[in-house]
Amino acid sequence: MQKNILYGVCGLIIGLLVGFFFANSVNKSATAQIDSSPNSPNVPSALQQIPNITVKEQPVQPKGGMLPQIAETLELAEKEPNNFEVQNKAGDMYAKIERFDKALEYWEKANKINADDYQIIVKIGNTYFDIKEFEKAEKWYLQALEKKSDDVNVRTDLGITFVERANPDLDRAIKEFQNSLKSDPKHEPTLYNLAVAFYKKNNTEEVQKILTQIESINPQSTLAARLREVIMR
Repeated sequence: MQKNILYGVCGLIIGLLVGFFFANSVNKSATAQIDSSPNSPNVPSALQQIPNITVKEQPVQPKGGMLPQIAETLELAEKEPNNFEVQNKAGDMYAKIERFDKALEYWEKANKINADDYQIIVKIGNTYFDIKEFEKAEKWYLQALEKKSDDVNVRTDLGITFVERANPDLDRAIKEFQNSLKSDPKHEPTLYNLAVAFYKKNNTEEVQKILTQIESINPQSTLAARLREVIMR
């Protein structure tokens, strides 16, 4: 009986995977058509709300023949609740179909088993970021930075949480971006996000300085082009 239920759940997940990646491929195709237009820039229009540029790693796309692996993972996750690798894989599986609630459930179980695993901490922070629970994302990013204080990507995304939350703290965001740049002064996404924070504080002078800095690093930078549009408003 339990196996029937298990395979029923697996079948449902496979259906979700197929539907998700079909829709994703359609969306990518549509995006490619838009991006190929000569009037379509590679960055958002300056007339739109200024976005931040996250630097989180993209999830790995699942490969074919998933049903046996899904069945095995789900079964092991139930049988071996103290198995770190299995809980981690179950979380990855749900993240691939954007069932972030279930992904977090398994990853947080994995974190309880091995609180020192850096990648799990970052994945949990990234997932809370993706579902716009920025205060929770902050908590996990801070835990990650306690272990690896020079992780530019994590610190930059931590800074973005202070920009994007309901009650922004732009000064704290700027502090985190500046700390991130101490590790990598030429990190374009961090420079861009720092400029966004200054722009939201109406400090266009600092935005111009950062634009000049990005252009000196990479004259062809799309982020520099984006900032030029903002300044010319």
